[in-house]
Amino acid sequence: MKTFFKFLGVLAILLVVVVAGAMTYVKTMLPDVGPAPELTVERTSERVARGEYLANHIMLCMDCHAVRDFSVFSGPPTLGTLGAGGDVFDQRFGFPGKFVARNITPHGIGDWTDGELYRAITTGVSKDGHAFFPIMPYKNYSKMDPEDIYAVIAYIRGLAPVVNDLPVSEPDFPFNFIINTIPAKAEMGKLPKNKSSLEYGAYMANAAGCNECHTKQVKGEIVGEPYAGGFEFNLGGGTIVRSMNITPHETGIGRWTEEQFIARFKAYADSSYVPQPVKQGEFQTAMPWIMYAGMDTADLSAIYRFLRTVPPVENTVERFTPGS
Repeated sequence: MKTFFKFLGVLAILLVVVVAGAMTYVKTMLPDVGPAPELTVERTSERVARGEYLANHIMLCMDCHAVRDFSVFSGPPTLGTLGAGGDVFDQRFGFPGKFVARNITPHGIGDWTDGELYRAITTGVSKDGHAFFPIMPYKNYSKMDPEDIYAVIAYIRGLAPVVNDLPVSEPDFPFNFIINTIPAKAEMGKLPKNKSSLEYGAYMANAAGCNECHTKQVKGEIVGEPYAGGFEFNLGGGTIVRSMNITPHETGIGRWTEEQFIARFKAYADSSYVPQPVKQGEFQTAMPWIMYAGMDTADLSAIYRFLRTVPPVENTVERFTPGS
């Protein structure tokens, strides 16, 4: 019997050593995506214009890297905070920790090289080598055309510097170890030339991160069918809004025409539209309609056509639960 318990003791020690070794490896050796590339992005007017379009109306870098004003409908970025960061994604919203969107104006990333920015956007690894939480959908960006990433870099390099020093993100245990396993080397794609093709629609839907918000997740783990909605956003005070089903099922956008789809976005592009104040208990949304409203009609059409090809999923979503 003593021999048996001695064996169990040795086994327990070995198990502790193996687990400790694995945790040390994950914490110190990962993420492993390679060094930042040697890269200098030329800031041409064409690149800056493309980058402004992508960052403000497709990829929505300026949505998270600003402070959204949820006192009005759709929570548009607060004036003067564009690129300054500060948006917080924490346990209140179901995230496994507290993640703060960093300042990407020259005040925040002025000492980053273009290669370090490229690596961060496409692999989720910071200048100092630590992993970002994929609230920034870098796995989507890792499939984009490198030229589009260069354009975004060219645009954010020209942002006005904003002094906004922010706290570091703090993943909860054990996610502070798991997070290091998420970044992976980018496998970049190519922007399809034919805007009428399904490939182009898929590219734009990926760049816009439609799947990120319209697929149910819990603490960063996907638990729902792609594009079937149900992702919960806790807006505080008991107010919860859920992303809608955008698959071609009748419980999604199956009955929407292309014209209706485009009009839903473009309603917020009218120069006469002014975001209205939202009182406690009134309908609110996390969908950044005002920013997406600036998307080209051709790109909205392409996304619609692509969404018509995804598998239809029956999923009726209760979109809004008002707080008390």
